[in-house]
Parts: sequence; C-alpha cells; structure tokens
Amino acid sequence: MTVEAMPLSIELPTGQLQLSRAADRSDKPHLPVRGDLAHIGLAGKYFVPHYAVPMAHGVKAETALRAAGKQDGAELRALVAGEVFDVLDMAGGWAWGQAKSDLLVGYVEMSQLEACA
Repeated sequence: MTVEAMPLSIELPTGQLQLSRAADRSDKPHLPVRGDLAHIGLAGKYFVPHYAVPMAHGVKAETALRAAGKQDGAELRALVAGEVFDVLDMAGGWAWGQAKSDLLVGYVEMSQLEACA
C-alpha cells in the first residue's frame, strides 16, 4: 500500500518545518515521540530523525501494552481483542505505537497484532 493510498485522519504538515521553542512533553504517556522517531502528525512540533505514518493493526487476543519492548517491561494496561493499535515502528518482535481508544503509547508483541485491511 502506498502512502497516497493510506487513509489518514491527521493533517500532514506543509511548508518549511522549523522549531520555534522547546518541545512540551507534559503528556508523555500519550505522546508518540521517542528520541529517534515520532508520529508524522508531530512533524514541525518535535524534532527527531524520522517521522512515521501510523499503520492500523487489530489486537488478536487480550494482551499487554508495555512501557518497553520486552516481556518484563511494565504493563501500562491490557489491550482487548479487536482493539485498534496504530503501529509506528516494528523491531525485534515488538511494535511501538499508540492505542487508538485512549492514545496511550507503548509496546505490543507483534505476534498479537494483525494488519487492518
């Protein structure tokens, strides 16, 4: 699927991007920004090397949303079957992204997700 064909519910930035002040990270648990990557909707607000377009995935069965991409990462909350998780990055069997229902950011095992059609 090309980027043009992906349905987006976010406004993509246009024009020259620049930083005008320090980034506000007061809502960190709900802010899809890491040191290396951020949600494309945050371009122009947060400076990182890469921005990602979210890829919607469905949760196959109840699983944990974790603070880190590892089994012993702190559990933030449970994701229920059928819930939508927007994946921004995939590495080492883990997906980093944001739960669509409450916008909480964290990691989910890739084996627990399937791409939405």
